[in-house]
Amino acid sequence: MNRVHNFSAGPATLPLEVLEKAQDELTEYKDKGRSIMEMSHRSAEYEAIDQQAKERLTELLGLGNDFEIMFLQGGASSQFMMAPFNFLSEDETADYIDTGRWSNKAIKEAKLFGNVHRPFSSSESGYDRVPTNDELDFSDNPKYVHFTSNNTVAGTQFSTEPETNGVPLVCDASSDFLSKPIDVSKYGIIYAGAQKNVGPAGVTIVIIRKDFLAQADTDNVPTILQYQTHTEKIFNTPPVFNVYMVNLVLEWIQQKGGLSYFKKFNEEKAALLYDEVDKDDFYRGAVEKDSRSIMNATFRLPTEDLEQKFLKEAQEEHDLYTLKGHRSVGGVRASMYNACPRESVETLVNFMADFRSKNG
Repeated sequence: MNRVHNFSAGPATLPLEVLEKAQDELTEYKDKGRSIMEMSHRSAEYEAIDQQAKERLTELLGLGNDFEIMFLQGGASSQFMMAPFNFLSEDETADYIDTGRWSNKAIKEAKLFGNVHRPFSSSESGYDRVPTNDELDFSDNPKYVHFTSNNTVAGTQFSTEPETNGVPLVCDASSDFLSKPIDVSKYGIIYAGAQKNVGPAGVTIVIIRKDFLAQADTDNVPTILQYQTHTEKIFNTPPVFNVYMVNLVLEWIQQKGGLSYFKKFNEEKAALLYDEVDKDDFYRGAVEKDSRSIMNATFRLPTEDLEQKFLKEAQEEHDLYTLKGHRSVGGVRASMYNACPRESVETLVNFMADFRSKNG
């Protein structure tokens, strides 16, 4: 087996142990003579997977009995629409903190349903930072405050939740979900596409606080787009195999030591890479240091030609894959999610040092 060093921003690397377990169970699940992909979503086997995954999420995040968990489809992009559809009316205002490409897309969707106020935007500086609490200028009575906890394109991240003085947070947590502990009491909704930290593409995890869910519109929203349709039941056929994979990844996270373990693990990996970036001016971090993401490190080289040479040599000579920055910004991006091994980051850092010595 020749596993490369995979720095893909998503779909991203998965734990090898999880892939091997899925391989073992692929053609026959629990001596049933068929794959989990061939079983009804109403079967006892799948219902047990669904329940176990929700129990594991509840334990990892410390949700208690205060939240509903749903496995939906359509990615985080569907939640850009679904959240305001359920919670925002034309005479209400929601505050959207604008820190990148995905928060801007969420703002566009929310404007279809109600008023949107931006308490902060870093768009004019190329989304190179996230705000401090002192910079947030909220509207008078927002229904909720939306933020993107980690910005995969720019490479910025909120180190902690924005302070909203009790207004529920709605969070697109797609690219740092389960990478560190969070204060769940501050959230109305947490949603995340699974394909970065929790599983393969095709399932979206949505977690909603029950008292916030009680405020949702159930009269003017199509049935399948109502969050309440999906509480405590499986309304329509879910992405069965994807949820099965998520459940295996959650088991792996628990076995490793939970969110506190991964916070330390991810911070150590990021520190290795950023220390190399900051040694001199050959590599330049693309965002302000206080806003740097531990999930997606972005940096530039002195010229675009050198960047292309760097990317080519990284892949062809060192098996360092998918380091090209997002097409909208260019540069280099190393995505170091939970399943990215420390050895991969060490290999990248060693290559960076060697490349600098030969091209600096």
